[in-house]
Amino acid sequence: MPGESPKSGLSATAVDRARPRDKAYKLSDRDGLYLLVKPSGARYWRMNFKLHQLQRTASFGRYPEVTLAEARQRLLEARRLLEQGIDPVHQAKLDKVAASIAANNTFRSVALEWLEKMRLEEKSAKSLKKYEWQLGLVMPDIGSRPISQIKAHEILLSLKKIENSRKFYTAMSVRALCGQVFRFAISTARAERDVCVDLRGALVTPKIVHRPAITMPKQVGALMRAIYEYDGGRQTAIALRMLAYTFVRPGELRHAEWKEFDLEREVWIIPPEKMKMRRPHSIPLSQQVLALIREIDHDENFSKYLFPSIRSTSRPLSDNTINAALRRLGYKKDEMTAHGFRATAATLLNEMGIWNPDAVERQLAHAEPNSVRRAYTRGQHWEERVRMMQHWSDYLDHLRCGAEIIRPKFGEKGPKLTLV
Repeated sequence: MPGESPKSGLSATAVDRARPRDKAYKLSDRDGLYLLVKPSGARYWRMNFKLHQLQRTASFGRYPEVTLAEARQRLLEARRLLEQGIDPVHQAKLDKVAASIAANNTFRSVALEWLEKMRLEEKSAKSLKKYEWQLGLVMPDIGSRPISQIKAHEILLSLKKIENSRKFYTAMSVRALCGQVFRFAISTARAERDVCVDLRGALVTPKIVHRPAITMPKQVGALMRAIYEYDGGRQTAIALRMLAYTFVRPGELRHAEWKEFDLEREVWIIPPEKMKMRRPHSIPLSQQVLALIREIDHDENFSKYLFPSIRSTSRPLSDNTINAALRRLGYKKDEMTAHGFRATAATLLNEMGIWNPDAVERQLAHAEPNSVRRAYTRGQHWEERVRMMQHWSDYLDHLRCGAEIIRPKFGEKGPKLTLV
């Protein structure tokens, strides 16, 4: 037939020179591949095949967009599918749908879904804001990329930009966060693996710097004396003392609400949505703490918060207020912070040797890192914690006043009591 190629197959020149005729015609290549030339001049790569007693035609694209070599490669892939009993035409449609889905499932869209999942799981507003900010650091680079197509080196390049600004902790945190987004994509069938795993060891590991805290008894006594001599705002002075006695996280104290306190039962119950580990936490109230609460000069009719902002009663105390008070007392940020009261209590309570370490950990609201041990240590050690918290308040007063303690009203020296 005129225009057909020899059995050895078509040449690139023959394909390029193929001209339209009044009727469509074929130029045969080898292994069943042929070029269909239409009267319009359009040229298409085709292969006819039979599968399950049905005659089918596979299309491999249009020339010159698809070259002869590329058409032969696509033919080879189609023949391999046929050997497995797979219809290459149907598979091509599935691949097209998969590519469309992948294009719509960008890193940004999956990350937004993951963030919504975190909201539904009632993560704190502070955590959600942090997640959004950290993910935003990589969005310019990979946000529009289909998550299933993102390679490890793409994420690394984005993280290196963060490292170049000396934000090593942030870079590691962003890598971990991206890993959570990838694992969410895997669980929802939009990615096959977490490529962030390949970046382990690729980032600078920053030196761990523990939060500043005072843990020597003599220095703790000096700190407590300074706190009791604080001449700033009355509300801040009470918050400082209460933080020392309860050693809760600063954010938990700032957001403390009247409804969380049962003064008759002498307990403060923090709801799970305010806790780092998303579990409710109970704090036994010592006599010193109860006295401080009674010294607060407003109630829930004025503000739901024990320590409202000076600018708005509908907002809690600023997150920098307590640290600013410590700076005013002469303690630098590398000496003592609001969070440091937790390390102070953890160190000294454990060094006393009279308290079950698990009771101390429960009072700190720490999670047991060993999952097996956690399953067998569900007790709350409540009675011991009640004794421990009163003892801790008495101990701080002892360090502040010497060999004897007092349980003063706000702003008073009060009578001295023998430390038991």
